[in-house]
Amino acid sequence: MSAVDTVGPQAVPQLQAQVEQIIAEAKKQGASACEVAVSVEQGLSTTVRQGEVETVEFNRDQGFGITLYVGQRKGSASTSASGEAAIRETVAAALAIAKHASEDECAGLADAGLMARELPQLDLYHAWSITPEQAIEQALSCESAAFAADQRIKNADGTTLNTHQGCRVYGNSHGFVSGYASTRHSLSCVMIAEAAGQMQRDYWYDVSRQGELLADAGSIGRRAAERAVSRLGARPVPTCEVPVLFAAELAGGLFGSFLAAISGGNLYRKSSFLEGTLGQQLFPEWLSIDERPHIPRALGSAAFDGDGLATYAKSFVERGELLSYVLGTYSGRKLGMPSTANSGGVHNLFVSHGDEDQRALLKRMGRGLLVTELMGQGLNMVTGDYSRGAGGYWVENGEIQFPVQEVTIAGNLRDMFKQIVAVGNDLELRSNIRTGSVLIERMTVAGS
Repeated sequence: MSAVDTVGPQAVPQLQAQVEQIIAEAKKQGASACEVAVSVEQGLSTTVRQGEVETVEFNRDQGFGITLYVGQRKGSASTSASGEAAIRETVAAALAIAKHASEDECAGLADAGLMARELPQLDLYHAWSITPEQAIEQALSCESAAFAADQRIKNADGTTLNTHQGCRVYGNSHGFVSGYASTRHSLSCVMIAEAAGQMQRDYWYDVSRQGELLADAGSIGRRAAERAVSRLGARPVPTCEVPVLFAAELAGGLFGSFLAAISGGNLYRKSSFLEGTLGQQLFPEWLSIDERPHIPRALGSAAFDGDGLATYAKSFVERGELLSYVLGTYSGRKLGMPSTANSGGVHNLFVSHGDEDQRALLKRMGRGLLVTELMGQGLNMVTGDYSRGAGGYWVENGEIQFPVQEVTIAGNLRDMFKQIVAVGNDLELRSNIRTGSVLIERMTVAGS
């Protein structure tokens, strides 16, 4: 396995040849079946702080992972080394693990007849020819705009520009071998505001497949500064039960927890509070959740899943009812269900929404808490109990009154899902989960 010269689309044929070479070696050593993922990636990361360059890092990585089977026994191994010796040794290591593993009747590749055939072109690769000097200039410009936005911005906690490109090929002993190149570029800014003896920190960022489409560096810096300054004077509120509005950039986490609860791994281990809820009403009737994996240039798009099955658009929730779990081949077998082509996760999840923006949702809420920051994990996946440290803004008569800190919000996710009053049209587009702000009818806010 020789080093790959490029990480762009031109690398796909070379990586495909490497996958076929590894599969052939696995068969030669006695594997009855195997699957391989080979990748090569490189990136540039630049961070500035207080007008000075803090880091400029360039990385380039290449490697492969193999999972092979001896009957119903499974072994996996990976390496970042290259060359024929590395292939032989890594295959041998996986084979040794498989021979000592217990038999598992659900182990093995997806059925050969289910392998993806015609794959859509998703336009995921957009190299950004930005030099380290230009990256530094953009980061400094972003930070400078933040400092200029308000005199209460006293310090910076890092402004970082990242550009990443890579190529990944998956193949298995059924003869399926396919891959694609992709890019991801981002600019983030974290600033610190200070006044009346209090310091507050906040951030803003943008991310895109296309570096040229990132938001203007100055606008990102100004937004980070505005958010930090708006947090000055934050204080706790007395413990109460009130409506809670999750800002769009945090609301995706609620639906991420939902996906985890309906994922096959948690279901067959009986460690999910949504076990056995297929066909049940979990959300209000007006709410639907669906997956759209083939959107060109979207951050979550993919033509095939981790088992080589073609991804496809599907509904998980329709009119509030759970229609489908999130299953790969193995978890589907454990549950006696077919795979939903979601080995490795969901691709571009969309939550239905109304026509109100966040300001309108604040009006509808009247009195309560707008949450813009969450801390800690605080979810019991078995019971659905939810408790997170939070920060944000207290709202009275539909208007923000003052910033809030050092509170905890608590509820049960199953109740919270049913008590979703509205989803805003302020969609978060920088994530694999596209949702607007989410208004929940009632949660406990524990404060002073």
